[in-house]
Amino acid sequence: MESLSETQWDVLIEGTGLRQSLLALALSRSGKKILHVDQNGYYGDAEAAFSLQEADEWVEQVKGDSPTGTFRNASLWKPDEEASKEERKLSFSRAYTLTLSPQIIYTRSQLLTQLVSSKVYRQLEFQAVGNWWIYTLPEAEAVSESDQKAILKRLPNGREDIFEDESIENRAKRSLMKFLKFVVNYEEHPEIWQPHAESSLSDFLASQFQLSPYLQTLIAALTLSLDKPEETSVGYALPRIERHLTSIGVFGPGFGAVLPKWGGGAEISQVACRAGAVGGGSYVLGTGIKTVQEKGEDQPIEVELSNGETVKTKYLARGSESKDDTTPSPRALSKIIAVVSSPFASLFESSVEGSPLAAVSVVVFPPNTLTTDTIPHTHPVYIMVHSSETGECPAGQCVLYATTLYSPTSKALLDAALQALLNSAKDIGDAKLLYTLSYEQQGPASHPSLDLAFNDQVLEDVAQEWDAIMGEGVDPATFMQFEDRPGMNDDDNEGLASAN
Repeated sequence: MESLSETQWDVLIEGTGLRQSLLALALSRSGKKILHVDQNGYYGDAEAAFSLQEADEWVEQVKGDSPTGTFRNASLWKPDEEASKEERKLSFSRAYTLTLSPQIIYTRSQLLTQLVSSKVYRQLEFQAVGNWWIYTLPEAEAVSESDQKAILKRLPNGREDIFEDESIENRAKRSLMKFLKFVVNYEEHPEIWQPHAESSLSDFLASQFQLSPYLQTLIAALTLSLDKPEETSVGYALPRIERHLTSIGVFGPGFGAVLPKWGGGAEISQVACRAGAVGGGSYVLGTGIKTVQEKGEDQPIEVELSNGETVKTKYLARGSESKDDTTPSPRALSKIIAVVSSPFASLFESSVEGSPLAAVSVVVFPPNTLTTDTIPHTHPVYIMVHSSETGECPAGQCVLYATTLYSPTSKALLDAALQALLNSAKDIGDAKLLYTLSYEQQGPASHPSLDLAFNDQVLEDVAQEWDAIMGEGVDPATFMQFEDRPGMNDDDNEGLASAN
């Protein structure tokens, strides 16, 4: 086998994160010589997914506080040997697939369209993201002990849910319906929202639609924004609310988002890289980029790799994190992955006839619902509850992915949110935490893995880079438009249509 330096490469791609892997997929039928490297010894970068043993090894790499790395301050907790048998019910390592950046994919996402047109969707199995829940505190006038308990309330998803919700008075229901009717076609009414584009969502909902703080909280939850409500702008929120509402029912009743089985975005990265390899690309893990020398226009770029080889390439697609990037990270998240000894069946029960069994439910903890004497709760907390149907844990257990903006007390806040979920979910019995992995993730605010839902801007960025690589004369309409390879099974799988 010839060395990497003996080949004149057309494209060198750094990193196997979701964006870079999608670029490899887009170029997989181009006939170009592609070298795809990753300094990590695993695929997926910030979207990677690990077994328990792999997670242990990863924690050893990112234990400390790194000023420039994507991850920092990782730590593990497992019950000790003196714990009860019930508390030590972890299965074998590969029974788990824990993803670092869990993201849902809305059914109207262009990503799903491109996974179909590129034919790789046949290698993926999608699960429905079903119920959305909001953690609510007891009413101030509650008198009985049962009334004083905080509860999980199902977020209304449409007209019927709203009219059946007895906690919303009729006048408020009419105002809420007026807003929902507006937001699904908000782009057609710029005169209503554009003057308020930089204003907070809370102020806009109050002044333009006379919505109460409670209804403002329900609507804000649909944005998946990690910012304070008063810091979430109208221009940011409206497209996200519209995306949520108009995605419901696209592939079937009762859900508006999906998740690839066996690791979410990590599974897409694996499938995309596999397509790149089938197309002739060369893959080298555990090898990153050390230095880059650009010789000038029409001259190949010289790249020194961490394994000591120097390669030449016509085009260099840098990764999301390069060693010479020392720009301070403007955004950081605090995350906990927890394995729980309960299937949380009540969280996945469908309220819509004919809907598939959901494998993921979303729980939102609005600001100030988890406030204690020592832990301020100023930003929302989101917990993605993944059942065993995701392939991420054994039957009878769940994986909880908790996320909030980083602060000195954010880890304690996530711990409080996990405990609140265990206390308030119905019919879970005496559920135990079996395993927790906590860490911080940092990067530019626009970094795709910092979002809780896949952002189609990632795909637009990939399309632009693909266009630059392919050069003049390429038809943008051919982006990821592939015919079946010879010998491929031509059966039309129903992975996207069924999502179950």
